[in-house]
Amino acid sequence: MNRHPQIYEGKAKILYATDNPDILLAYFKDDATAFNAQKRGKIVGKGEINCQIAAHLFRSIEAQGIATHYIDCPAVNEMRVKSVQILPIEVVVRNIAAGSLCQQTGLALGTILPQPLVEFFYKNDSLGDPLLTRDRLLLMELATVEQLEILHSKALQINSILENFFQLCGITLVDFKIEFGVDKHEQILLADEISPDSCRLWLIGEPDPNLRVLDKDRFRRDLGNIEDAYQQVLARVLGVKE
Repeated sequence: MNRHPQIYEGKAKILYATDNPDILLAYFKDDATAFNAQKRGKIVGKGEINCQIAAHLFRSIEAQGIATHYIDCPAVNEMRVKSVQILPIEVVVRNIAAGSLCQQTGLALGTILPQPLVEFFYKNDSLGDPLLTRDRLLLMELATVEQLEILHSKALQINSILENFFQLCGITLVDFKIEFGVDKHEQILLADEISPDSCRLWLIGEPDPNLRVLDKDRFRRDLGNIEDAYQQVLARVLGVKE
């Protein structure tokens, strides 16, 4: 397949130019990484699955009034997106204690938080994507005060939309990571992807703490049946009418 020049390659996607300078083509890879890329592997079919899940969720979020970079999908593992300048901040929203929150605070896995917790991480692999305070973000000029307020507000709105959506899928949204970009009109858009790679998803009604996992923790923790879990999320997501 003939492609335009590649302009960026990340852990999970490759971005290509298109005939329109305001539009990019994102190719979703099967590559899987964890622990800041210290663990690497492949999840068969992951690119197609994540692309379809992300497209469906972007459309659902757009329908609720949150602007995203999503345009359409010309192929099952390709997404056309609006060109944006990605803010170097990973925004994490947590509803239930898991992962680094448990490791850094001593909270027990599965503790339901009294309200969603929004955290900002510096998107910098060489530094290990560190958790940063608001004042540090401003000191480093990674975003303005106004932008941080918008990110925080949008993150909570997106969390509410996704929580309700995944509830319809029979899935608990434990936490998720999102990224935002600024378009040529200085508008902040939800970007990157939302998928089992970037969310913790637990099957509702499954008491086994390993069997309930439907996300990349299956890869991180060597739980097996990774492809089956991703396929199950896709089937449940596509089963919800947009």
